[in-house]
Amino acid sequence: MGRTSDSRQRLMNAAYDLIWNYSYGAVTIEAICDRAGVKKGSFYYFFDSKVDLAVAAIQAWYDERLRMMEEMMPSGTPPLECLTRYLSFAVENQLQVHAATGQVLGCPIFTLGSEISAQDDRLRTLVQEILAAGARFFEAIVRDAQAAGDIEGGNPALKARQLWSFYEGTLTRARIENDPELLRHLCSDAMELLSARSQLAAA
Repeated sequence: MGRTSDSRQRLMNAAYDLIWNYSYGAVTIEAICDRAGVKKGSFYYFFDSKVDLAVAAIQAWYDERLRMMEEMMPSGTPPLECLTRYLSFAVENQLQVHAATGQVLGCPIFTLGSEISAQDDRLRTLVQEILAAGARFFEAIVRDAQAAGDIEGGNPALKARQLWSFYEGTLTRARIENDPELLRHLCSDAMELLSARSQLAAA
């Protein structure tokens, strides 16, 4: 049982890494099996198709990201500190990947969604759900920060959309230009975008 579970996890890890580094369309089942060290015949023991594997891999990545966010932002963490921790984690992850591979890879979900938006329904739906959850997370931060008097008032949904677009747009531009320097001021720029009036904004 341990070996079969390990093979399935290796396939999901390989699929996620290859899709993030290259693209969904460019990655073959053969390449995934080679990266995972799993025979192609064994692939179909776990998954019926590349789509099935991609859905499982992205869902597993998202579940792990939620777990990490709960650890980074326990209940009671001030809203702007939640934002700072989240953005700092995202930037550090991008910089670590760049140091290891020489590439800025951007947001895996945004990149995948841009590619498969008119293709597979299951992948598109999963990507849309994850991106919508991210947007709701940003909106909750804005609403809570406004309620605490940490940022200016106004339309919280609009501010959250602006923040979300800035975040995803910066990651995407950094990937396109392969320039990690575009990410180094992401936190402070996000705070300025929100017109933050807290000590965090000034830091």
